[in-house]
Formats: sequence, structure tokens, C-alpha cells
Amino acid sequence: MREEDIIKQTKIPNTLDSILRDLRLNGVNEGDHVLVHSSLSSMGWVCGGPQTVIMALLQAVGNNGTIIMPAQSGDWSDPAKWSNPPVPNEWIQVIYDHMPAFDPKLTPTRGMGRVSELFRTYPDTIRSNHPHVSFCANGKYAKEITNEHVLTPQFGFHSPLGKMYHLNVKVLLIGVDYDSCTSFHLAETLVENMPMSEKGTAITKNGIRVWKWFEDYEYDSDDFTLLGKDFELSNHVNNFKIGHADCKIFDLKIGVEFAVNWLMKNRLGIK
Repeated sequence: MREEDIIKQTKIPNTLDSILRDLRLNGVNEGDHVLVHSSLSSMGWVCGGPQTVIMALLQAVGNNGTIIMPAQSGDWSDPAKWSNPPVPNEWIQVIYDHMPAFDPKLTPTRGMGRVSELFRTYPDTIRSNHPHVSFCANGKYAKEITNEHVLTPQFGFHSPLGKMYHLNVKVLLIGVDYDSCTSFHLAETLVENMPMSEKGTAITKNGIRVWKWFEDYEYDSDDFTLLGKDFELSNHVNNFKIGHADCKIFDLKIGVEFAVNWLMKNRLGIK
């Protein structure tokens, strides 16, 4: 959405104080550890843009809390599987041979939004070392969450999501729906007989740039919106507003455990 249209649709500008107030009133507390997925434009016009949102989040949890955001880099995946947009077949080998190795300090995010993209460069933010699905964290448990992000399974118990599962992390969705909820991918790794597929990426190995193939789950978020709607019936989700944005906050562990049972029943037909 164009900024001009956002301004026209905004009755009252969002500020650091107003965002902080909305967070504090609706379940983001001092000392919390929060995994945030966000859409800046959904909030209406924000005075200070993504910087203001990040400052409000960090102030809301304070020095004893942690803010985490996904920092996925889809451009470092297998180009043969790209569809939005695809590339010509004759380009694929060129990409295998020449895509730079993933670098947590340099590699940009893709499709994560302006808040997440700024957060990865924010002072004291640490990024995990996964070329496809890294996470960034800032605060008390930033090192613990981002340290040693295994290549596969990228969303398993030894990934940042698995560490968050054991740290009483909350999930905060700002202006996005459950199809953006990465924590449900952890549930996919906990369900038997989930399909697997070959994946590839450019990494540094022994100081040399290489194209690395590996096997992982065939993660699929297509049914996460339906999953989320059923999850809300459990009364474990708080729905509220930040500006114009519809927001949701819930306990990550409770959400993952619900998702495991839901996926078994609704995706795999296991009763």
C-alpha cells in the first residue's frame, strides 16, 4: 500500500507511546520473550516507521525480556523451486554456481516486512546462522535462542523455535494472520510421516563458498489459517488492536501442542 493511502486511512498517527500502551495493555509485559510477526502498513501511519515499532517492543519487554523476529532469506533457496517469480531454466545452474554464501550480517530478508528487515541490523540484535530461515533476537536470551541453528530440520527442536518452546515465549502477530506463524512449523517436525524433500543453498564450508544439498521436511503453511481459527476456539488467543492492525498474542508452547494434534487429525487424517 502506498504511504499516501495509509495516511488517508489513518485517523490518529501511531507513536512510540501509543504502541507501547497497546502492547502493555494486551499481554506484552516486562520480562516477556516475544516472537513477533508484523505488517507495518496494517497499523496505519506510524511516526518513525519500523524504528518506532522496534523501540516500543523492546521497551515493552525491558532489559529482562527478549524480542525475536524471523529473518528468512528465500533468495538463498533452490532456484529450481522458485515460483514468485520463477527464473528461466537456463539460469538455474548459474545461480547454483554463483549465488554468494549466506552471511548473517549481509544477507537481506525476503518477504519479512520492513520491521523485521530493520530489526536484523538493530544494535545488539543477533541473527542465527541458517541460510533459509534464520531468526533475529535482541535481549536477555538472544544468544541462547540464535546459537547453533542446525541446517536440518530447520524448524525442529534444535532450531531457535525449539529453544523458544522451552523458554515460555509468546507469539505476537501484528496485522498478519496465522499463515505467517512460523511456530506452527515446529509442530510439523513433531508429527510422524510428514513428507520430506531435497533443499539446497549457498553456504561457506571450510572457508570456501559451496552449494549445499540437504533433506528437510516439506513445510507447508497453506492450512495454518484454518489451524489458527480452530486454535482461537480454545480461548488461548488474545485479539486486540494496535492502530488499525488486528493483533493476536498467545503462548508459543500451547500453540505448538495444539498444532501437533490438529495437523495429525486434519492434514494426515489420524484420529
